[in-house]
Amino acid sequence: MKQTHFKTLLAGVVLLCAHATAAAIDGNTPLQWSEPGAAEAAPQSLPDDLPIAGLSAQSILVLDRDTGQPLLAKNPDLQTPIASITKLMTAMLVIDAAQPLDEKITITADDRDTIKGTGSRLSIGSSYTRGQLLHLALIASDNRAAHALGRTYPGGLQRFVSTMNRTARALGMKDTVYVEPTGLSSGNRSTAFDLARLADHAYQNYPEIRHISATGHYTLGTQRVVVKKKKEKAQVHYRPVAFNNTNRLTRMDDWNIGLSKTGFINEAGHCLVMQAEVADRDVIIVLLDATGSARRAGDAARIKAWLESGAPQSIVPAYKPASRT
Repeated sequence: MKQTHFKTLLAGVVLLCAHATAAAIDGNTPLQWSEPGAAEAAPQSLPDDLPIAGLSAQSILVLDRDTGQPLLAKNPDLQTPIASITKLMTAMLVIDAAQPLDEKITITADDRDTIKGTGSRLSIGSSYTRGQLLHLALIASDNRAAHALGRTYPGGLQRFVSTMNRTARALGMKDTVYVEPTGLSSGNRSTAFDLARLADHAYQNYPEIRHISATGHYTLGTQRVVVKKKKEKAQVHYRPVAFNNTNRLTRMDDWNIGLSKTGFINEAGHCLVMQAEVADRDVIIVLLDATGSARRAGDAARIKAWLESGAPQSIVPAYKPASRT
């Protein structure tokens, strides 16, 4: 990780806070966003004097990775549910465990979504390699795939979640908590600032995640597919099973994306974390709680256009710390 850049980043983000009495920051000192006991503020809208109008996300952070400076920020310390952005941490732990990627894992009833009741194209009883499940968790954001990866972690699911939180603390993600590996629970919470740390670490240290998450399409190859319609006998077909990346920008020629993850549950809104090359800048873009997938993509497009227009080196808006219940 670019430690010197993050020291600069910490200094830059502190300028975004209304209180000027924050303690001096070094590489080992956690960033303090508000005084203990301070009243919580409501989520704040983007100030009118910022150069980008109409952004939907409640939390926004754009960082220049070469300098570590924030180029744009809106509520970067706002703790909020993060939905399937969770799967970035899940993927990191799976790779760290060094379990065989070609080992077969069977999807079980334990992998069903009992929180939101969402479906999956991975049927109970079907088997996939760990590598395939890693692709499906990052590209298609499949919840059964992510849960199966956590369930088969050495020591089981409970140890997996403990390791997620321990890793977050080690990375300095002080406002982040995980309760399960998929992001379906609104108990998985973080901030734009913490997620920028996570994305930077993943981009620096996990080429597998870079390669997988920036891929626009993925196929499992020819698979046995059972089609059952009402009042009709089930039919078995063998056909390629293909998935699109949940981040449509990975399939657009005018984007150069090196790492990506989207997320959505009602409590989190539509979220996006990605690294990209824009206008000769190496940036991390974090968008949390946008009002729709199209608005999320629109926010990213507006930010891209702003950077390409010759945006200043750093924007420091009027800012007050905020927290979200």
